Amino acid sequence: MAGIRDALAEDMKAAMRAKETLRLSTIRMVRAEILNKDKEGGEETSEKDILKLLQSMIKKREEAAEQYAAADREDMARQERDEIQIIQGYLPAQMEDAEIEAAAQAVIEETGASTMKDMGKVMGILTRELAGRATGARVSQAVRKLLGT
Repeated sequence: MAGIRDALAEDMKAAMRAKETLRLSTIRMVRAEILNKDKEGGEETSEKDILKLLQSMIKKREEAAEQYAAADREDMARQERDEIQIIQGYLPAQMEDAEIEAAAQAVIEETGASTMKDMGKVMGILTRELAGRATGARVSQAVRKLLGT
């Protein structure tokens, strides 16, 4: 599975040719993170794990952008947001809230979940099914909404 890896390699070459420094440095950073993950596990990181890694990188940059904005460093906050846009280009399209709720409703009916005590069971199934297409926070929000009633 080298879909994202191949895309990163091709985009890195294109960014070099076009002299897009921010895009190039962001892609290099992503590739370095993937390489570190490969070395850490001793084998090539799966596409699913790469998606998780990309989401983690986006989350870190969102937090950093907020902190920079709070510290009145709008230039740094803008750079973090630009990096987020570049990284998001390698993620599959995110699901709409209604789609997440529909998937959650289907799993709740399938498992027979009825209370918040069953949330872990529902979340376990949903996070596997929706990996890369919805964040855990959004999935959790939908499940809480449906089980909380």
